Amino acid sequence: MAQKAAQKGPQIDYLNPKGAPAYNEPDSIQWRIFKNQVAMAIGGVCAVLLEFADPRIRSGVWDHSVYKVDPVGRSERTGIAAMVGIYGPQKAARQVIAGVTRMHAKVSGETPGGRAYQALDPELLDWVSATAGYGFMKAYHRFVQPLSAEEQHRYWNSGEDVARLYGVQKVPHSEAEFMEMMEALAPGFEAHPINEEFLEIVQSKRTGANTPKFLKRALARAAVDLLPPLVREKLELGPEYDLTTLDRFAVKTMGRLAERRFDPDSPPAQASVRLGLPANFLWRKPAEQELLLRQSQSLRDAGQTRAADERQPLAA
Repeated sequence: MAQKAAQKGPQIDYLNPKGAPAYNEPDSIQWRIFKNQVAMAIGGVCAVLLEFADPRIRSGVWDHSVYKVDPVGRSERTGIAAMVGIYGPQKAARQVIAGVTRMHAKVSGETPGGRAYQALDPELLDWVSATAGYGFMKAYHRFVQPLSAEEQHRYWNSGEDVARLYGVQKVPHSEAEFMEMMEALAPGFEAHPINEEFLEIVQSKRTGANTPKFLKRALARAAVDLLPPLVREKLELGPEYDLTTLDRFAVKTMGRLAERRFDPDSPPAQASVRLGLPANFLWRKPAEQELLLRQSQSLRDAGQTRAADERQPLAA
């Protein structure tokens, strides 16, 4: 059966091969966060704004991608790469990320201000990876369900294997380390009309005709609300992007509804089945998840024991 998440871009089979591990475990914070489409949408916009603060990334994306003419398709392809890194079999993740890297190898140029850039510049790769990690986690924490200090620590200290596949060299292991990376790059950040054009596209009919405009506006404001004050000031995103009380209520309501919405054809559901868990594993209570993980591990251990016994030579 064709995967919903793979209608555009690479075809990803999240159901097979049976038992094939992902780069993140089913009990990881990443599995929990990435299943929520509202957190992913808000966090993704926040990440793009953080990236676009650096003119090298902004020019690289705006001049070399189809986002301006096909924002939905471009976002879906980016989403596939994010999903396969979390839920996909490791082999599939490596193949998709290798394709992204080959594409990025062709991207180079010069910003309007005269700064040369290459998409595979380690400094830029590090920042892009860090912004995604920050955006998704903060969106979930603020608008879906608060994460404890221990859960945030687990989040920041896992997922490094996937980042390395992209060529990332420096991975922040805390929000404080993310802020240090940001402050080191901040002298080069600048405002630009493209940032507001991007936010206009996010709120337009081009990004989903079925979503009411006031909800799109609320989602865009929520993304701006996640920006560290230094970045928002640099981008000159003024009070017209302030998140109102009504906006916050709408976004949190959507986030909580998305948290309960179970889709059996989604990557997290199908990845759970691949690993011998119920499709609704991530939608169950934490105690049930823990029990299911123990049962699954016991079955794997028993299978490995049987396989080892079968390999033993028969006694004379």
